[in-house]
Amino acid sequence: MSVTIASESPSNLHDLLATAIPREYVHKTVQSEVLLTGWFPVGPDRFRVTARWPVDHAFYGPVNGHHDPLLIAESVRQTVPLLSHVAYDVPFGHRQTWSTFRYEIDPAALVATGGPAEVEMDISCSDVVRRGGRLVSVRMHVEMRVGGAKLGWVETAFSNMSPTVYPRLRGAYADIAEAVRRSVPLAPPMAPGQVARSRFADVVLSPTNAPLRTELRVDHSHPFLFDHPVDHAPGMLLLEAARQATHAAAGNRPVIASAMDVVFSQYVEFDARCWIQADVADAEGTEGRVRVEAEQNGVSAFSALVTATPLRPSRRAGKIPGPRSCRGR
Repeated sequence: MSVTIASESPSNLHDLLATAIPREYVHKTVQSEVLLTGWFPVGPDRFRVTARWPVDHAFYGPVNGHHDPLLIAESVRQTVPLLSHVAYDVPFGHRQTWSTFRYEIDPAALVATGGPAEVEMDISCSDVVRRGGRLVSVRMHVEMRVGGAKLGWVETAFSNMSPTVYPRLRGAYADIAEAVRRSVPLAPPMAPGQVARSRFADVVLSPTNAPLRTELRVDHSHPFLFDHPVDHAPGMLLLEAARQATHAAAGNRPVIASAMDVVFSQYVEFDARCWIQADVADAEGTEGRVRVEAEQNGVSAFSALVTATPLRPSRRAGKIPGPRSCRGR
């Protein structure tokens, strides 16, 4: 998954960052979609970033009384380009590409209270690699709190590519207009209720004749998953596909994706169908794990191991275990 930093910097950067995070720094077209509210360093390669999750978001709104867990992913996704530029001097026009993404949270901390959720992220960066004075790659560990309560942790690794390297890597696919023009026709959506959605427009999976095997729907007109032109399927679209596939595998049981362990293996292109296969990995007490894989042209492009925790009327916050070894494959 790649994140493009805008080619031009807003003026008065220091003043802007003191009052709001400009949309250009988190790769958003609309300022209202910026979740981050502030940042400051707390030590070498350590930062605190704050965010606010709206309760009335048209796409990432609460489901079954809980804030959408993918707000965790979107908050970290926005943090990646922000810190790349303001903390590590990455020039505008460079791209950040995710390779892995993992989180584990306590669903009790996601209970929606009827108002916006105030979020704090304590971030530690490690394995910082520079070449010629420029950031090449970094690993990020995030401890998250919501409303002062411990939510859980996130880990991700990403790299930076310059405007000269990325087109060479992408070849013909670097032409966004041509990549979009060659897109396969948009497949019909599954019933929204099967994937914990309320609108057909927000369903990213299309049914097939095989159980738990669906086709990825790449809708370039979606205002949140495609809020700016891109040359490949965004990582947030793939995470949403994994989440929706998990709900489909759970059937009528209300669940929440309390953990994800994700590997981005290659770009998902627009000109070939991408198949999403979900399989129940195992059951651990009252929680189940669903393995989701995205396959395109016979090759695995994305894999996720999702923990589906059943939702209960009430649940006390429990201990969040530390990061485990990667199980994304």
